[in-house]
Amino acid sequence: MAEGTLHEPDMTGEEIIAPLPRITLQAFCETQEVATAMQAVTADRRMDKAQTRIQMGGPAAAVEAFRAAPTPNVIVLETATEPARLIASLDALAESCDPGTKVVVIGHVNDVQLYRDLIRRGVSDYLIAPLGVLDVLRTLSELYATPGAETLGRTIAVVGAKGGVGASTVAHNLAWAIGRNLDASTVIVDLDIAFGTAGLDFNQDPPQGIAEAVFAPDRLDANMLDRLLSRCSENLALLAAPAVLDRTIDLGEDSFDLLLDLLRASVPCIVLDVPHIWTGWAKRTLIGADEVVIVAAPELASLRNAKNLMDLLRAARPNDSVPRLILNQVGIAKRPEIDAAEFAKALGIEVLNAIPFDAQLFGTAANNGQMIAEVQSGGKVAEAFVQIAMALTGRGEAKRGKRSLFEPLVAKLMRRKA
Repeated sequence: MAEGTLHEPDMTGEEIIAPLPRITLQAFCETQEVATAMQAVTADRRMDKAQTRIQMGGPAAAVEAFRAAPTPNVIVLETATEPARLIASLDALAESCDPGTKVVVIGHVNDVQLYRDLIRRGVSDYLIAPLGVLDVLRTLSELYATPGAETLGRTIAVVGAKGGVGASTVAHNLAWAIGRNLDASTVIVDLDIAFGTAGLDFNQDPPQGIAEAVFAPDRLDANMLDRLLSRCSENLALLAAPAVLDRTIDLGEDSFDLLLDLLRASVPCIVLDVPHIWTGWAKRTLIGADEVVIVAAPELASLRNAKNLMDLLRAARPNDSVPRLILNQVGIAKRPEIDAAEFAKALGIEVLNAIPFDAQLFGTAANNGQMIAEVQSGGKVAEAFVQIAMALTGRGEAKRGKRSLFEPLVAKLMRRKA
């Protein structure tokens, strides 16, 4: 039984719970409340790669299950019995545990001596019911955190409610604002391999980019990824799309998984420019992002599509913040528009920002391969992107600390173990 490590907050001061790798997990519960909580945990997006099984019976059932069967990567045990019986079951389980198996115990008493006994026997962590889904996810994620590793990067997926609403422009200027105004190392990833415009917007024409990463996954590693990135500024790099039609882009659902894992391991902030298409990989990218931004124009088709996206993402990401809504191209002359308040009311969410339409400003920036702040620094639109960047990264908002599961003495012991 191995011991886990603790994560630190990301660059924003907000904690990031990393997705789990491809592992097997079996939970043995004694109460229906914990079984229900574990079912909610296994349904979370961060458990997408894990193979899980939830069953009743507690530690005794686990001992019987693994007498002649290999143990999974993680065993979660709920105990509602006295400590002596739990310790006896753990000792029996240790006789058949495979090397590398991690054990997490869920109990109903806050007992420092029990915690010490469990840690001495190699238990990775001890949680106290009732459980929050994020509490369990945090613990499971920490089991696979590499000691001394950098904090995982934060992914921000930007998608348009319909084509032509300027989602790519928002994504690119958002990444620029994070890198320049918030001084955070950022990568903008253009996921529209056939028609992406990030290279044009940043006046870059790199010979290699995202296509090499996606179409040769067996060669992709951290060194190769570093060679594929193009430097746009001191804190901003670009993974550009080739924007050529030499092949069709029929990608599998997990085609971007390795690329995003490598980026998260090396860059504090990753902005994903997601094209307005509905494929398995596009849906997976949105559901798996730490933050989702929906860009819409103040008109009916955008409202309908934004509502559909919002409903799907709320259902698929019950333990995450709701997607953010940005209204773009607001105030086009003589165009009837849906008021921002009505738009927000229909979606049940506040508008993060409403960006005014300025044909001269946006057209000049696009044709010159510049960001809005380079054309008109200090203007209203440039300031809007800074405000969006601050909201999405947590800068300027109250920072949320970790919620402790234990009394101060136990928390202190855990920090020493880490």
